[in-house]
Amino acid sequence: MRVAIVINTSWNIWNFRRSLVKALQAAGHEVLAVAPPDEYSARLETELGCRFVPIRMENKGTNPVKDAQLTRRFYQLYRRERPDIVLHYTIKPNIYGTLAARLAGIPSVNNVSGLGTVFIIRNMVSRVALGLYQFAFRFPRRIFFQNDDDRQLFLQHGLVQPHITDLLPGSGVDIQRFRPAAEFSRQQPFTFLMVARVLYEKGVEEYFEAARLVRTAVPGTRVQLLGGVDESGNIGVKRTVLDEWLRAGHIEYLGTSDNVAEHLDQADAVVLPSYREGTPKTLLEAAAMAKPIVTTDVPGCRETVENGVNGLLCQVRDAPDLAAKMLQILRLSDAELATMGRASRQLAEQKFDEQLVLDKYLRVVAEIDKKRK
Repeated sequence: MRVAIVINTSWNIWNFRRSLVKALQAAGHEVLAVAPPDEYSARLETELGCRFVPIRMENKGTNPVKDAQLTRRFYQLYRRERPDIVLHYTIKPNIYGTLAARLAGIPSVNNVSGLGTVFIIRNMVSRVALGLYQFAFRFPRRIFFQNDDDRQLFLQHGLVQPHITDLLPGSGVDIQRFRPAAEFSRQQPFTFLMVARVLYEKGVEEYFEAARLVRTAVPGTRVQLLGGVDESGNIGVKRTVLDEWLRAGHIEYLGTSDNVAEHLDQADAVVLPSYREGTPKTLLEAAAMAKPIVTTDVPGCRETVENGVNGLLCQVRDAPDLAAKMLQILRLSDAELATMGRASRQLAEQKFDEQLVLDKYLRVVAEIDKKRK
């Protein structure tokens, strides 16, 4: 079968769907990577061996004329490339790609990897999004959700029929690639790491304030941020604002990296004060590397922490509470910190192994293939 993976950036396919591409290829399928071009597009072809098919897509904005044009571009692409099945990810492919696939007579499978700002901020845009989801989500063969809170929200709003939904443990994590160090060692000084794009909805503003409070209580503590700046729309922190925050001197900004595991290895604990997630890949990677986690008690994030066992949950949009939980982790003894880390690794192995995700995708692709014959 020819399987198209459709997503909002080539970077996203490279970082989050690489194992799925390999699993599909190993099962004998041809894989098309459909996304707007970026610096990772060529790597999809040269290093993964799938054909890259570019599409123009504005990831932000809700202009109905532009969105109608996007549906048309998806339709033309699907008619030209003739995939046997389309796997959609992120909001615009999930909505407009699904409509185009329906018009082109191609079965689709969707993945709701997080509800995004339109469900965090209730306004006219979110109401329009609800209507679009309700219309488009009549057509997929299967819709995967990454946590049950999101699934229940769609069911309560009547956006989807229960029988086509299923749950995944996020994107899963490669527990062979992300492994703990052979021996536990505490960093000197203690080091916290947040891995996320520099967006307000990731809780980055609260992280900066919490860093100030933590370093006031325990001077010298290292608080790091790894992730790209995204100034588009109203959710990204402007570079000028980030620079102003950094001048306070409480956070080390590490920029971006293709080797997240290296940075995780050098941290004592990983922090993500996000407002809402699907299931954050970075926390799954942190858990697999036996790192204690501090994250918010919100859908998507809370699934990665057994409170008090492998990490701590804090209140959303609450920098003092975040700081208090970070200090609580910092003040653990070496033995307590190591025990918490081992609990993270155990959770990753039992609940978030990416093979669980790959098996579900391979089964649904096989089912659709069988119905074609």
